[in-house]
Amino acid sequence: MTKLHAFNDLFEHNNKDDCWLLISGKVYDVTSFLDDHPGGDEVLLTATGKDATDDFEDVGHSDDAREMLKKYFIGEIDSSTIPAERKHTPPPSATPSAGGQGSGNSWKLLQFLLPLLILVAALAFRSFYQKE
Repeated sequence: MTKLHAFNDLFEHNNKDDCWLLISGKVYDVTSFLDDHPGGDEVLLTATGKDATDDFEDVGHSDDAREMLKKYFIGEIDSSTIPAERKHTPPPSATPSAGGQGSGNSWKLLQFLLPLLILVAALAFRSFYQKE
C-alpha cells in the first residue's frame, strides 16, 4: 500500500540534508540525488515546500529522468491536506485622489472631460481670432 503524506510534511523536508519534492501528486525523497542533479542542488531546493509539478514539466525532462524518479518515490500526497489555491488579489490601484470609490469615478470623468474642454477652448479661440 502506498504511504500518504500530508502537504505540511513537505515543509519539514526542504534542505540539503532532507529534501522531498511533490510532482504530479507523488512525493519523492531526492536527498541522495541533490549532488548529482545536472542543474545543481539549488534548483531542487527551490522547488521544495510546494507542488513542483510545473517546475519539473517546464524544464522538459527526458524519459530517462522520468524513469529515474521511480527510484526516489516514497508515497503520494494526501489530497485532503493540500491547501486551497489562493487567488491573486492585486493591490488597490493608485489613484491621484486619496478618497474612496466615488473619487475614483470622478477621476475617470475628469480624464474624459479635461481633453474635451481643452479642445472646445482651442476651437473657440481659433474661431474668435478668425473673425478679426
